[in-house]
Amino acid sequence: MPSMKILRRSFIAALAATGGMMSLPAFVLAEGEGDKDTLRVVMQGDVRIVDPIWTTAYIVRDHGYMIYDTLFAMDANGEIQPQMVDRYTVSEDKLTYTFTLRSGLLWHDNQPVTTADIIPSIKRWAARDALGQTVMTFVANIEAKDDLSFEIKLKEPTGLLVFALGKPSSNVPFMMPKRIAETDPNTQISEFIGSGPFVFKAEEWRPGDKAVYTKFEGYKPRSEVPSGLAGGKVAKVKRVEWRVIADQQQAVNALLNGEIDIIQQPGPDLFPLLKDDPSVKIVDWNPYGYQYNLRFNQAVKPFDNPKIRQAALYALNQEDFLQAAIGNPEFYTTCKAMFVCGTALETTAGMEDKLDSNFEKSKQLLAEAGYKGEPVVLLHSTDLPVLTNIAPVAKSLLERGGFVVDMQSMDWQTVLSRRVRKDPPSQGGWNAMVTYWSSADVLNPVMGAFFNASGDKAAFGWPNDPKMEALRRQFALAGTPEERKSTAEAVQLREAESPTHVVLGQFNLPGAARSNVAGWIPAAAPVFWNIEKIDE
Repeated sequence: MPSMKILRRSFIAALAATGGMMSLPAFVLAEGEGDKDTLRVVMQGDVRIVDPIWTTAYIVRDHGYMIYDTLFAMDANGEIQPQMVDRYTVSEDKLTYTFTLRSGLLWHDNQPVTTADIIPSIKRWAARDALGQTVMTFVANIEAKDDLSFEIKLKEPTGLLVFALGKPSSNVPFMMPKRIAETDPNTQISEFIGSGPFVFKAEEWRPGDKAVYTKFEGYKPRSEVPSGLAGGKVAKVKRVEWRVIADQQQAVNALLNGEIDIIQQPGPDLFPLLKDDPSVKIVDWNPYGYQYNLRFNQAVKPFDNPKIRQAALYALNQEDFLQAAIGNPEFYTTCKAMFVCGTALETTAGMEDKLDSNFEKSKQLLAEAGYKGEPVVLLHSTDLPVLTNIAPVAKSLLERGGFVVDMQSMDWQTVLSRRVRKDPPSQGGWNAMVTYWSSADVLNPVMGAFFNASGDKAAFGWPNDPKMEALRRQFALAGTPEERKSTAEAVQLREAESPTHVVLGQFNLPGAARSNVAGWIPAAAPVFWNIEKIDE
């Protein structure tokens, strides 16, 4: 079994610088059992939304990596490498970037990929993504030069452009055909054509049961060996089935019995069972790890008041959350650094006296803010194991800190739909929710979506804080590591004054696979190119 350290420090630092056995019901198995050309996977959730630009949900991001491709991608060393792009140049004044696509790229309908598709894809992604929105404030114009070349002109230099086009996680700048990319960014797409290594079989998609992907014979992989999310994306199986098995014990039993091939994220309590069986192996597929967050909705009371949000910072603590959700300290660590412990931007500035469950201080701040016991509607996901135990802990700690909490339980897909609503909580809205990010998403204040404080353009929760936006722009303009570090500290100090969210600790959960599954690539997202089933 590989080491299960919470973070691979050298890997992350490089990025920051830039009971009884239950049998499986027969209906779950269906086609593909025993077929070396079919990979059967239990993912961390169910695919019900299929627009990776419209939502930041990781299961949708993972779906995106199956069928879409990107202009650039991040390799295992944290470096951004060309992907759909063949080559690019930067003018001497660093204001003009010229990109040339690889020739022979095709969409799944066998139409050629051209710059007419790329430009609206960039614009739609940038309208939704925190980093994309920031980068677009530097962009003067995006223009096609011919079918394979396009140009981005900047108003002032920033080192973030290529990084943004190759960012590894939600929202990923996936490229789509022009007719799809021109969909309003706030409306979900209804056609699912990409240019990636797998084709989404929409006619076989049954939410709650399975999503199916088949090898795209027209895909043209790069010649480089795969590294992280970069390099050659070679589909070595003809079919990938994402099967829905909500019960973790049942999923593990299916893996042990050879009825499925991979579990992306088995529960920590089941690892002893997996480790003791020679027919399976533990796969540490995400060396980045994750960060738990509690997100405030600042569009409605009471969290429109920064002092009330501060009270929550004092009421909460990380250890209780991590113990409840993960349990085994081998897989988690407490960390007050908003930009991830073990990175160049790690700091505890502003957080030294917070996240220690100082309930008296929380009650004091609530009294000073005039809090009158308005119920806080807290969304609770019941079917995503990594989140199921988090909201009940938040409810308990917030109540001990003087809040009145109305925890409302629902499945994760309902949480995803509800969290984008700005209605009052009494009319289907919300006040707070818990979620988690890959650490690769929160390495700095520009790429971290929850730091975006641009009001209606910000992620769900919609903070509006010009001071925070000025600091994020300052980070985008920073030219040295020292400037980036000092600006990151200033951002965290601002978060202590006017929090947009609360960091609840870091964790890492590896995956599990049958011993004959080979070629898994460690990356910021689970990817299924290069994976094959060999003879046992």
